[in-house]
Amino acid sequence: MSPLSWEITAAVAFVGSHFLLSHPLRAPIVRAVGEMPFQGIYSLVALATFGWLALAFRAVPAETPLWAVGDGLWIVGTLIMLPASVLFVGSLRGNPALPGPPRAPGVPPEPCGVFSVTRHPMMWSFALWGVAHILVMPTPANIVLAKTIILLALVGAALQDRKKEKLQPETWRAWEQQTSYWPLGAILGGRVKFTPAGVVPAVGGIVLWLAATWAHLPLAGVPAGIWRWIGG
Repeated sequence: MSPLSWEITAAVAFVGSHFLLSHPLRAPIVRAVGEMPFQGIYSLVALATFGWLALAFRAVPAETPLWAVGDGLWIVGTLIMLPASVLFVGSLRGNPALPGPPRAPGVPPEPCGVFSVTRHPMMWSFALWGVAHILVMPTPANIVLAKTIILLALVGAALQDRKKEKLQPETWRAWEQQTSYWPLGAILGGRVKFTPAGVVPAVGGIVLWLAATWAHLPLAGVPAGIWRWIGG
């Protein structure tokens, strides 16, 4: 098996095990062993398959990019990562999709900040990360890795909606009516007004954007973000 095929196999195992444990296998395993042991099993499988994917990615020999990457694509990728960072930081607070006790039935609060953009800001931040990294590093191995993250994020978000509709039918369906899976969908549809992300998500997103792109050079050997032009 070639190194790239090995990476694809690891990617299938990572995504497939996540979807299986999150959906069809979750209920029977929880009934058999309980919620806490299930969470441990889920975490171990996720870590093991992600570790396999990371090692398989690193084992692929140097590849020729599929297209030339100049400053134009680096600028686009850099700009994509800024809203991705804001969406990620904004998703860490007040996110009903994150694990936690079910909310009581009733009218959910009006979505604001990143939730006025999409009800899945964390998932879309991962997807935007994948798009940006495909643009600026178009090697087969990196495209496999980035597409794996995109698939896991966007299909996972859609499946999460279906699961939440069953577990929290009143609350989640009300939340869905006010928000949108697709970015800006609820705003363009007139269901919600756009509101700024807020000081913490905006400042935190900018800090994350600057820190993550700066770390590219020492960690990956490639200058990224604005540091490509001002890092000396």
